[in-house]
Amino acid sequence: MKTNSAIERNYQFRQRLNQVHAPNRRNIQAAPTASEWIIENGGRIIISASASTLIVNTARDLQDYLFTSMQISTLLIKTGNLAKACKDQHSAIILGTRADLRALGGQVTRPGSYRLLCALGRTIICGHDDRGVSQGAFYLEDLMNLREAPILSDLDVVREPLFSPRMIHSGWGIDQFPDSHLNAMAHHGFDSILVFARGVDHTTQGYLDFNDLVERAAGFGLDVYLYSYLRSTKHPSDPDAKAYYDSTYGALFKACPRAKGVVLVGESVEFPSHDQRTTGRPYDSPLADGLPPTKPSPGWWPCRDYPQWVNLVKHVIRKYSPQADIVFWTYNWGWAPEKDRLALLRALPTDITLLVTFEMFDQIRHENVINVCVDYTLSYAGPGHYFRSEAAVAKKRNLRLYTMSNTAGMTWDFGVIPYEPAPFQWARRHAALHAARRRWNLSGLMESHHYGWWPSFVSELAKWSFWKPSPSVTVLAKAIAQRDYGIRAAPLVVKAWRDWSDAIRRDYIPTNEDQYGPFRVGPSYPLIFHPNLSKSFGTKDLKIPSAWNAWFGSRVVFSLYKPLDDPRQSPGPCRVAVEIRALRRMAARWQAGLRSLEKALTHMPMHKRPAGDHLLNLGRFMLNTIITVTHVKEWWRLNQRLLVTDQPRTMLTILNAMESLAWREIENTRATIPLVEQDSRLGWEPSMEYMTDAKHLRWKIAQVQTVLRSDISEYRKAIRSGSH
Repeated sequence: MKTNSAIERNYQFRQRLNQVHAPNRRNIQAAPTASEWIIENGGRIIISASASTLIVNTARDLQDYLFTSMQISTLLIKTGNLAKACKDQHSAIILGTRADLRALGGQVTRPGSYRLLCALGRTIICGHDDRGVSQGAFYLEDLMNLREAPILSDLDVVREPLFSPRMIHSGWGIDQFPDSHLNAMAHHGFDSILVFARGVDHTTQGYLDFNDLVERAAGFGLDVYLYSYLRSTKHPSDPDAKAYYDSTYGALFKACPRAKGVVLVGESVEFPSHDQRTTGRPYDSPLADGLPPTKPSPGWWPCRDYPQWVNLVKHVIRKYSPQADIVFWTYNWGWAPEKDRLALLRALPTDITLLVTFEMFDQIRHENVINVCVDYTLSYAGPGHYFRSEAAVAKKRNLRLYTMSNTAGMTWDFGVIPYEPAPFQWARRHAALHAARRRWNLSGLMESHHYGWWPSFVSELAKWSFWKPSPSVTVLAKAIAQRDYGIRAAPLVVKAWRDWSDAIRRDYIPTNEDQYGPFRVGPSYPLIFHPNLSKSFGTKDLKIPSAWNAWFGSRVVFSLYKPLDDPRQSPGPCRVAVEIRALRRMAARWQAGLRSLEKALTHMPMHKRPAGDHLLNLGRFMLNTIITVTHVKEWWRLNQRLLVTDQPRTMLTILNAMESLAWREIENTRATIPLVEQDSRLGWEPSMEYMTDAKHLRWKIAQVQTVLRSDISEYRKAIRSGSH
């Protein structure tokens, strides 16, 4: 296997993230056709003398884009009469709102929308508001990127966003938002960011000036939502509850009234509910009798008193921020009986927003077993029954409806990659979201969890899909492949994308044990020998090393692999063999995509090869992850057989099989090292930090070698000593 010899240090990927405009995209050989014209050096970008900070930033960004990507130098000019400039100026790009350009803005009626007019060497972007102007300028950049030249054709189009908000977590670092990353988010069509709030100016990373973040984000056309990690120790009926919540949620919005809203999800905000169907206490609070709970904690149940709690939180927030968007997310109890879930929705206040995860909790048959669709996955386009049932109530009650869609490009299918390169399966998710928009008035999207976002062709396709008018995914995939990899390589790249989309859709079976296990971290996941040979009789769980500064680190990775069961799905021992067969089919489809991409590389122009190498590297890492997950499941089955047989010969045969499997996994892990060395984004996730870099992969190899050298060897001695 050939890989690029360059080795990136950890976090070097941020240098790529910081680069909003790709340098030297221009194809110097490209020439305008009869219906096109070219932006020349010395052209002007004209804005109003009273332009907002966002429009000024947008004009500067467009100027930088033309210089950096298209090698064109332009002048940035302010004028007191923008409407007059539209008539008088040629070789100009004019940016203004409909208030500036009244004669042109009559069709621009939706917030965030814009009209783009290109004719006779002059381009006019008339936005409904300053955010519309900004998105219009980014669209202009998109058109030139696809053309690979500062060449435009005559055009008059009004474009409108179909979803708002489009919320996203940072992909630069958890709760870290440098200006360059905010700018990149806006370029990809997002209009809101999410930051975890543990208190006033307090995030997962410690101190963060929320007001500064709100101000900087607004300069790029972005709102800020605070994702609550605030403690809720009072029941709303407690005498001091109002004062308590005023000191938490009230204080948050008193200090930062320009925050757009707050996200409330059960597991993060659970309160001491009086609902007798729950424990009435947080999930990590032990019961007085010391017995394991037989009821869910309030964070995982649609409690009857959630409406009372939400109302109280709403009132203390809106005391300081009357327009704050109160987003209530029902993620944690989508598994609960429908009648209980819907009873809660029917009691909620109607001046808040309901957020429902799109694809979770459906029971899906694979061969002769049932799996429950877990969070979060691309394999099932959705919507699930949980979403459909709650969306119907939201529409009937006129509740504003958002969904967790993951359409920024990542899910928990593969935990330490930048994005899932399966565009045609993403397109199925987009189509399902549009159907939900039409049927249930779905209006807003949460597009990632804390695994963040990476600018990719996947998020680019989402941006196109979530505006109208736009071309089809088939047309766009071909155009993007030609732009990024060259016209001769494009058909083979698109074929690889189709193979990978089919692999995710047909053969990926999402399970909790995999998404909290080998699929979360990939080839660094350990192989643990289950028989306990320790003299101290300690647990067989391994603590995978993680960074001191990681928010979660390895705390969200279950190292001792075993199926996690659910009464709504088939038992683990029934599922595992089916899942192994599916993984083998998935690996075969993935390899077919890799073969197409390897062939495509031979047809790419040299200046486009680095992009091809990155895509191939990502595909190989994902294949190695699929192989690791397959090995882990096979390893679990061998462990189970070893623990139940009482035949020494059978035990020795099983140990031989385990040794062979362990060596194959060592080789798979070793083959992953050059992949993560070439791309420092592989093996990293914002909340865990690095879990699968070269250091972790070498740790895994040493761990498996210890199993071979010590555990299996010692168990052989035990078998032989007991067989005499």
